[in-house]
Amino acid sequence: MSVVDEPDDVLLARVFLTRVVEPGDEAGGRWVREFGAAEVVRRLTEGGRPLPGVSHKRWKGMLARAETARPREDLAVAREAGMRFVCPGHPEWPGQLDDLGDARPLGLWVRGRASLRMWALKSVAVVGARACTEYGAHMAATLAAGLAEQGWVVVSGGAYGVDGAAHRGALGAGGATVAVLACGVDRPYPRGHTQLISRIAEQGLVIGELPPGEHPTPSRFILRNRVIAALTRGTVVVEAAHRSGSLVTARAAQRLGRHTMGVPGPATSGLSAGVHELLRGEAALVTDAADVVELVGDIGQLAPDRRGPVLPRDLLEPATRQVLAALPGSRAARPDEIARRAQTAQEDAIARLYELRALGYVERHGDGWKLTRQAVISVRGGPGPC
Repeated sequence: MSVVDEPDDVLLARVFLTRVVEPGDEAGGRWVREFGAAEVVRRLTEGGRPLPGVSHKRWKGMLARAETARPREDLAVAREAGMRFVCPGHPEWPGQLDDLGDARPLGLWVRGRASLRMWALKSVAVVGARACTEYGAHMAATLAAGLAEQGWVVVSGGAYGVDGAAHRGALGAGGATVAVLACGVDRPYPRGHTQLISRIAEQGLVIGELPPGEHPTPSRFILRNRVIAALTRGTVVVEAAHRSGSLVTARAAQRLGRHTMGVPGPATSGLSAGVHELLRGEAALVTDAADVVELVGDIGQLAPDRRGPVLPRDLLEPATRQVLAALPGSRAARPDEIARRAQTAQEDAIARLYELRALGYVERHGDGWKLTRQAVISVRGGPGPC
């Protein structure tokens, strides 16, 4: 049976293609747009005619990769590792990634229980040099903590240096952070950040385009940066030399019409030379989280600033938060009782209860629903499920 003969053919086809088409391949994106993912897979698996514009050499290489693609196995491995695959058309898909056109991801592999779409709505990228100075690490951590305290999700690449400092700053403030990896999200990279990335997966989200088990390459790091730029409302570069990959993220953000910001450094520092080059162009100079929020906070359709770190429950829709608040703290309740307390229809309450269960806030107890232990802490104001 072909991979595209079943009802979930679009999902399976896109998972299949993550083994065949490299991230950011605009030709691959154009084929999917023009013919559909299922038709592209059929041509690769059933001896169909080559796709338009592909050379004989490349077509042979794609056919060889297609022979090894096992989308159902990839999905099974992902489930075992606590991952899911989110693709265009899925309720969790962040629509701003569509701004990438044919270079948008075929889909994203996601670890973590929060909604990627909801978190991306109010997010800022903080990126910079891997071999950063103490100043760079301090500024990245301070900026990220300040952003988290003002209700923003901090997005970075999980790398050494500025990326790691930004993630730790957000986590240390009890806030939300997203790591975008250039490899399979079941294989944390760099190895020295295995513990950090695991913590991000527990408290935030770890995402990537590549299927389980895939390793990073230099080109994949560069192409990963376009996802960081497109996913967020703006990009802050803390330290970057003239040829830093962080500048690729910033320039991608500029092309996409996102805010681009830079933190100035010493005039004598080569690690700040790239940032200063940005600041001589269209980037805005920022020195703290308040400067960043002043810029990105002007964008419409964003929640108002809050005091205190952003918590996962803060990013729920208001009606869903109302249903969550309607559950008793120490016992299970039937849907009709929850609906009355939430002042909504029973069928609406049930739908939102299933959403909350998927996020780890509630669990079924016979005919009733009860808060999980983590949710009890969250509702009372402590850290909750992510």
